[in-house]
Amino acid sequence: ADFNYGADEYDAEGNEEPKALPEGSETMPYIDESPTMSPQLSARGQDNGDGVSPTPTDGLGTGGERDAGKGLEMRKLVLSGFLASEEIYINQLEALLLPMKPLKATATTSQPVLTLQQIETIFYKIQDIYEIHKEFYDSLCPKVQQWDSNVTMGHLFQKLASQLGVYKAFVDNYKIALETAEKCSQSNYQFQKISEELKVKGPKDSKESHTSVTMEALLYKPIDRVTRSTLVLHDLLKHTPADHPDYPLLQDALRISQNFLSSINEDIDPRRTAVTTPKGETRQLVKDGFLVELSEGSRKLRHVFLFTDVLLCAKLKKAAVGKHQQYDCKWYVPLADLVFPSPEESEHCPQVHVIPDHELEDMKMKISAIKSEVQKEKANKGQSRAIERLKKKMFENEFWLLLNSPAIPFRIHNRNGKSYLFLLSSDYERSEWREAIQKLQKKDLQAFVLSSVELQVLTGSCFKLRTVHNIPVTSNKDDDESPGLYGFLHVIVHSAKGFKQSANLYCTLEVDSFGYFVSKAKTRVFRDTTEPQWNEEFEIELEGSQSLRILCYEKCYDKTKINKDNNEIVDKIMGKGQIQLDPQAVQTKNWHMDVIEMNGIKVEFSMKFTSRDMSLKRTPSKKQTGVFGVKISVVTKRERSKVPYIVRQCIEEVEKRGIEEVGIYRISGVATDIQALKAVFDANNKDILVMLSDMDINAIAGTLKLYFRELPEPLLTDRLYPAFMEGIALSDPAAKENCMMHLLRSLPDPNLITFLFLLEHLKRVAEKEPINKMSLHNLATVFGPTLLRPSEGESKGHLTLASDIWSHDVMAQVQVLLYYLQHPPISFTELKRNTLYFSTDV
Repeated sequence: ADFNYGADEYDAEGNEEPKALPEGSETMPYIDESPTMSPQLSARGQDNGDGVSPTPTDGLGTGGERDAGKGLEMRKLVLSGFLASEEIYINQLEALLLPMKPLKATATTSQPVLTLQQIETIFYKIQDIYEIHKEFYDSLCPKVQQWDSNVTMGHLFQKLASQLGVYKAFVDNYKIALETAEKCSQSNYQFQKISEELKVKGPKDSKESHTSVTMEALLYKPIDRVTRSTLVLHDLLKHTPADHPDYPLLQDALRISQNFLSSINEDIDPRRTAVTTPKGETRQLVKDGFLVELSEGSRKLRHVFLFTDVLLCAKLKKAAVGKHQQYDCKWYVPLADLVFPSPEESEHCPQVHVIPDHELEDMKMKISAIKSEVQKEKANKGQSRAIERLKKKMFENEFWLLLNSPAIPFRIHNRNGKSYLFLLSSDYERSEWREAIQKLQKKDLQAFVLSSVELQVLTGSCFKLRTVHNIPVTSNKDDDESPGLYGFLHVIVHSAKGFKQSANLYCTLEVDSFGYFVSKAKTRVFRDTTEPQWNEEFEIELEGSQSLRILCYEKCYDKTKINKDNNEIVDKIMGKGQIQLDPQAVQTKNWHMDVIEMNGIKVEFSMKFTSRDMSLKRTPSKKQTGVFGVKISVVTKRERSKVPYIVRQCIEEVEKRGIEEVGIYRISGVATDIQALKAVFDANNKDILVMLSDMDINAIAGTLKLYFRELPEPLLTDRLYPAFMEGIALSDPAAKENCMMHLLRSLPDPNLITFLFLLEHLKRVAEKEPINKMSLHNLATVFGPTLLRPSEGESKGHLTLASDIWSHDVMAQVQVLLYYLQHPPISFTELKRNTLYFSTDV
């Protein structure tokens, strides 16, 4: 059996990309000091008196940490994984040191490859770091191999932490070392050859003897390693009883490591950008707000001001203490010269670099976790400094999200030459800016050039005139402001009237979360009509949402207008409107009917809200003859199949004609269609196949999700839920791999085979991500809670704030599924074959 030796971050090839540095931190690599991405959920399920362990052979705890044995078992898993990655790290340092001796030998000859000074700079402190880790590894290895409950190793970690000063020296020199290596590579072909292919020895029991790695990648390893050691200390402490002799030593080591990380990260503080407002004389401010500009290939947050005759793009300057804040004008375009390039003209514009969804989702999870920490601190009357520190971190994360999530291009062109590109998160917002500018352009406008004094005066007035003062992130909100709604909003879009002529019409629904709006649902196109009757129901997930927007479009079928840029929406907006989601009004069990009026068009819709805890109930079916709400083992036994028929048929249909559908599994199917399919599958009707082939593909995808959501017990079982939560919270990849594979092995066969079948299907869907926009992370977000959320009896007693439920449980459920989705193919027979190895010796 193969260990995953931390291959995601610390693969022997060393070809991971170093983390992107925050703006303004060019001087030093950024080190992540967050304890762990995964939520700390080890305390879950401590009171459910059954305490069944996943398999009889192993004590991997499912009931929290009730007896010390389970904690010690987890300690062993954590240490084994860490030891394996430590071996790889030592091999990487060895590979780095290997060329140093011959290089030193030639340095004193008549034809040196490098000077002694250059060698000293490039390999600075590597020998010391190697010796520290070799000694640590040689001391820890026998302790883990001859494991028993009395093993102590806290003193080894304490000693390792006390030698972190060497890393400080390495980090301070890191940038110069890289620059020197790069310069030497450019000027010396021999050194270039050496630095491009260093040979790293494979782990002892690995099939690979060596792998080739670049020197640049290896020089980055020590920086990563500090964070790794800190993560392992977190995991060890979590699974070490407080009365164990190691406990105070590990605490001390963790304290030293965290202080060290803080000290080298202190200078790296993403620059805070503040905010804007309007009302001047003669030249009046009409609209202003924050937009993300794509400038020289990178995203910048700008404050954009629309005056009666000019559009001005500004950036807030850093002000000295006691000085007034001021704006710095980046550019301006007189409205008389401003044009919106058509899709055909904008082909030459720069391509928009879209941040992968999984990175955005990871950041949302980080933010949610910090939010619940802030709430805990407040509830426990925590120190205001701790709360401020958390809020600062939250601001930085939300700021990153605000900068990186918009992807809809909004192009501005100056007739006299230059083009500018903004990125927006919603088409609603883009149309607001476009309409405001076009309305002003109807007046008789003159072209002009501002003198430097006029520009200074105009830019100076921006600070007084601005209407938007704060960047739209939740950390800028006052404590008494509404946190928004968490749960599910059910919306039925009924119909619309007021169109002057027949058209092909559809609606989209947007809701806000994390300070910006995203499109969540789309009706089908109603062809050639002035009174479309959609009558479609959608279930929209709310994450702290306060508003619902409805946009009505005319569908464009003209192929010449379809732009090459994926995010360009060429359909014409016929009308748009927004309503506030009032928690009091919405939180009733009944449907609430409403009308939004927009540009003379009226759209009728109904909505009702279900809070997250209410929508997460699993209720077993009263009749056991159908498939919905019936145990999976009962269904497979009755059908004499390994995977339920409903799962096989829905997946087959999606793969046949839905795998390239944009937003498959994320876009809601029509509720009435899903209910019709549910009834047919429950009755085992012979017309199932005919009905499936005619049905809208989003309804089939919705039926599959509904089947898993309505299982009386989650596919990954109630019994193993706490263990999955613990496993995913481990920071060390090898321990996590060990634990997560072990848990799969512990599932009943029908559950495991169905899960693996679904897993391979979702991977095939994600392969088409360039077309369907569904990444592995998107799919994990959709299916994670559906496959893992415990049934009613299990989850009672954990419900606190709705937002807490989101940030903790849902976040971890998504991470569990994502782990398996990102894992190389897992086969049922392979898993079962490895049972013996995993349950006896780690």
